[in-house]
Amino acid sequence: MPGMKRLFVVGLLFAVGCKNAPSEDQCKQLLDHLVDLEFKKGGADKVEGANKEDVAKKKAEVAAAKPEFLDVCVNKTAKERVACALAATTLEAVSKCDEAK
Repeated sequence: MPGMKRLFVVGLLFAVGCKNAPSEDQCKQLLDHLVDLEFKKGGADKVEGANKEDVAKKKAEVAAAKPEFLDVCVNKTAKERVACALAATTLEAVSKCDEAK
């Protein structure tokens, strides 16, 4: 799925060495947030009924398939960028967090 590749790339864009690292919990929240934004962009927020359960399962599968994301986030991402991305309401806004230095 091309969106999942984009999600990984967005995560890697955050990869910069820093001592002010986010916690693992913050990085897990960020991964969940990025997955939610990706699914929202694909229209998953408009799904109703039993299909919502399918979407929730897919979100969990995507998040679980990205263990390298947590390593990069915790070890190479500035805490400020994680906070910026968590506050973002679109993937485009997330990408701007990397531009703001």
